[in-house]
Amino acid sequence: MEEIEALLSQAADFQQATGRPFVTLSYAQSLDGCIAARRGQPLALSGPQSLAMTHRLRAAHQAILVGIGTLLADDPQLTVRLAEGPQPQPVIVDSHLRFPPEARLLRNHPRSPWIATRQGADPVRQQTLEGRGARILRLPANAASQVCLAALLEELGASGITSLMVEGGAGVITSFLREGLVDLLVLTISPVLVGGFHAVSRLGEPDTAHFPRLSPVHCKQLDEDVILWGKLAE
Repeated sequence: MEEIEALLSQAADFQQATGRPFVTLSYAQSLDGCIAARRGQPLALSGPQSLAMTHRLRAAHQAILVGIGTLLADDPQLTVRLAEGPQPQPVIVDSHLRFPPEARLLRNHPRSPWIATRQGADPVRQQTLEGRGARILRLPANAASQVCLAALLEELGASGITSLMVEGGAGVITSFLREGLVDLLVLTISPVLVGGFHAVSRLGEPDTAHFPRLSPVHCKQLDEDVILWGKLAE
């Protein structure tokens, strides 16, 4: 964490130079690369020490992001509970404004969520969510009619967010990697085989020369889990 926090201490300079936050992608997976046994069904993989590390990582970032699929499946709190530090701003990528008004993020979180959606999303749903305290960020759509992640990062940078932790789910993980928007990867590997739903799907043309890779690679064992981390480069 000390080495990672040293990188994050330069996030403000990174944001000023690029106009977007420094992005850390962090998630837990099985030995065979799965984050769930089945799509939409949560699966706890992290051990106590690696889970505490994840919460410390949350506290080190100004904002935390998940996709609407993760929110609908887990109803997560996205708070810092197993470490000391400030609460990051929750950001949800929700292209079709499916965010449920009864979600815990609207009832229990100390910060009202920011919900990133497309320009053409339902204005009635927006009014309902804003009435519950959410901030709606209307952004351009990409070719797949999903929120343009580059535009979202620019919006977050303009709002003063210098560091962003991306936790999932699989669609968000794959999209951030495919679009080259990840600066640091922190990966928890649990010593189990799941044979289920994978974290990363197709990233583009199968050209090994351009696969995202960690460089340099750092490794640490916490209980039975292994943590891999490093800057991401092609």
